[in-house]
Amino acid sequence: SIINKVRTEGDKAVLEYEATFDKVALSALAVTPEEIQVAGTLVSDELKAAISLAKQNIETFHASQRFVGKKVETMNGVTCWQKSVGIEKVGLYIPGGTAPLFSTVLMLAVPAKIAGCKEIVLCTPPDKNGNIHPAILFAAQLAGVSKIFKGGVQAIAAMAYGTESVPKVYKIFGPGNQYVTAAKQLVSLRDVAIDMPAGPSEVEVLADASANPVFVAADLLSQAEHGIDSQAILITTSEKLQTEVMAEVERQLAELPRREIAAKSLENSKLILVKDLDEALELTNAYAPEHLIIETENYMEVAERVTNAGSVFLGSLTPESA
Repeated sequence: SIINKVRTEGDKAVLEYEATFDKVALSALAVTPEEIQVAGTLVSDELKAAISLAKQNIETFHASQRFVGKKVETMNGVTCWQKSVGIEKVGLYIPGGTAPLFSTVLMLAVPAKIAGCKEIVLCTPPDKNGNIHPAILFAAQLAGVSKIFKGGVQAIAAMAYGTESVPKVYKIFGPGNQYVTAAKQLVSLRDVAIDMPAGPSEVEVLADASANPVFVAADLLSQAEHGIDSQAILITTSEKLQTEVMAEVERQLAELPRREIAAKSLENSKLILVKDLDEALELTNAYAPEHLIIETENYMEVAERVTNAGSVFLGSLTPESA
């Protein structure tokens, strides 16, 4: 019903749903240049430096993935080759509710820019004052986003069909809650392409006796605090580590600003003891985690045996061990 209403009523419907879902009365959907300028003054120099460094690293990695077509003569007088062309208009959805994911802005917009997308449209929910998190706006401007609009789940429909303000795009990228995922799946049935139907966020830490329980606990909690339906799993060959991590999770949880969300998420989480790395890898590949963090002594050897994971990190994600 949300999709149909936005499709027929455009901006009016998007604004009405903003009042319903985000409890804010907006006069317009587009973020103004003045709002972006003010946002830049609200982001600390330390965070700006971190965002800039992240952009540089993401840019370096994805620039190496540029497709270079090679001409092949299949027979005398017949030459074949491939050419890669960026999608002209792409839409990026950035969660902005309980956890504004400004890192996701970089992870989506930087590759889009490198690919040669001519127009990059970003939509994200505002807070109850009608403002976008300043770090999201700073990251978007830094990454070269063309246009920024305010809107939650209804913005998926706005990008899929276009409104008076929001351009119609050809493919929508970005994570979100179950409602955003459902909206993306519905509009992708025939009207617009999407990246994938993202589920609840999840992480697995695969660790042995050599792992630091403080780091393991921090890595588990970093994912648990994403949302109440997130899942964090430890698979370990060490009973001692399992016990230490359990205690460390409780200690760190008490200090988390988002401890209520993380605590709810931990109800879905598990600490699993296995007999050896063979069993650990068999279980890991069956579970197929979205994020896999390998904290073992022979991490390179273990990584080579992973066949089913979204992304793999060798070593802890915590700053202390970076």
